[in-house]
Amino acid sequence: MLYIINTLGCKVNQYETQAMETLLRERGHRPACEGEKADCVIVNTCAVTAESGRKSRQTLRRLESENPGAVSAVCGCWSQTDERARELADVVWGSGDRHGFIDAVERAVSERSGAVNVDVPFARKVIEDLPAGAYEGHARAWLKIEDGCANFCSYCIIPYARGGVRSLPLERIREEAGRLSGQGYLEIVLTGIEVASYGRDLPDKPTLADAIEAVYAAAPAARIRLGSIEPTVITEEWCERMSKIPTLCPHFHLSMQSGSDGVLERMRRKYTTAEFYAVCERLRRYFPHCALTTDLITGFPGETEVEFAETLGFIQKCRFAAMHVFPYSRRPGTVADKLPGQLTHAVKNERAHAAHEIALKMQHEYLESCIGRVERVLFETEEGNCSVGHAENYTQVRIEGTNLRGIVKLVKILAVSGQMLVGATIDADTSKKL
Repeated sequence: MLYIINTLGCKVNQYETQAMETLLRERGHRPACEGEKADCVIVNTCAVTAESGRKSRQTLRRLESENPGAVSAVCGCWSQTDERARELADVVWGSGDRHGFIDAVERAVSERSGAVNVDVPFARKVIEDLPAGAYEGHARAWLKIEDGCANFCSYCIIPYARGGVRSLPLERIREEAGRLSGQGYLEIVLTGIEVASYGRDLPDKPTLADAIEAVYAAAPAARIRLGSIEPTVITEEWCERMSKIPTLCPHFHLSMQSGSDGVLERMRRKYTTAEFYAVCERLRRYFPHCALTTDLITGFPGETEVEFAETLGFIQKCRFAAMHVFPYSRRPGTVADKLPGQLTHAVKNERAHAAHEIALKMQHEYLESCIGRVERVLFETEEGNCSVGHAENYTQVRIEGTNLRGIVKLVKILAVSGQMLVGATIDADTSKKL
């Protein structure tokens, strides 16, 4: 069977797509090459915003038109939460049971049949154990340690798409991390829908710190990178423990969303700006020159000019190394969709543009502060006669030379080029090539 998979949304979706690809390959199927017509087209959908749902539908229609006669299949958060998916695809799955989804896709191709399986996500009590790994040719591997969310932020549909918190037991984390390290991966990215809540569902109540320590114990040669993290987990004790793990990457993507206490309250976030700022300072104390990055939603319902000005001032106070800025997108089924004070697209976009300009300035300042430093860079791709990779702080670094994919080198940073650092190696190979 020839297949095409297209993925929208977060790193968890990316992880689950590579897991599905692993399952497909293990069963003897392969991706369609350019020019080949696929037997099946699969879209792993996203529902974080209404725009994400629109893009999911648009992607499916495009793949169907490019592969006439192919079985169409959707899975993920949008197909979990929107009944319209049942009218658009042959195989409609939700955000769980990926093994069953692959079974259904195989049957649909061989028998020309359809299938629908959308469960109740809050009935799921254990995490689905999917193979950790990476897309073919990638130097970094992903390990999903958690699924689900219990925060119920007013703008977010994800708890209804994913269900409650479910965690991978520490023993399985150690096993998977050891396996990935044994395969030669030099970086393991820990991901989940809300990793700060890791372990609260398990009998012995392990924490995210326990999970990170388990990865380090099983894979001491691989650097550890965290996905998006709620600031509430970053306590003094957490920082003390994490500062003792030499392979933990000093890059922390903190979920912020707004820099105004009034907006944060309407969003049902669980911290104030003062608490968030204290987390930033705590991380900088334990991890000097760490990169702090974040997400920001502009134009949330009821956001006043004063509240937006508070946000602009706050992000500059936090000195983020990079930001993802999004204009608020209404999502049917959420509390925020029914809040008064819905702003126009023009206002939301104008505010997003203003915040983005400040974000670019802060990013440039952080990159400039890296000049003269020596960074350990894991090289992943090539551009012409240059190699490109990521430093531990997640800055992108380019050096002259090729054939470095999967190799870590010490690089002295010499300059900034756009949103990238430019450097030169100062040592021989520091680790094996994948």
